[in-house]
Amino acid sequence: MKTAISLPDELFESADALAERLGMSRSQLYARAVEEYLAKHRDQDITARLNDVYGEEDSGLDPALRRVQARTARATEW
Repeated sequence: MKTAISLPDELFESADALAERLGMSRSQLYARAVEEYLAKHRDQDITARLNDVYGEEDSGLDPALRRVQARTARATEW
């Protein structure tokens, strides 16, 4: 799909130079940049949703498991 966007001159020139240095077209550079930006925000969305779910859950160890773990740690030679 073709589209037209407006960029500040300095940003356009920097992106153009980077595309040339990387040996890719301007279109490839912009497509890759948008793809990475979307992936970053997708990961942030997933993290936020996980935080919502687990923020309400108790994350502490069961007291019995904590006691067993403490006994095992004392018996282990470090």
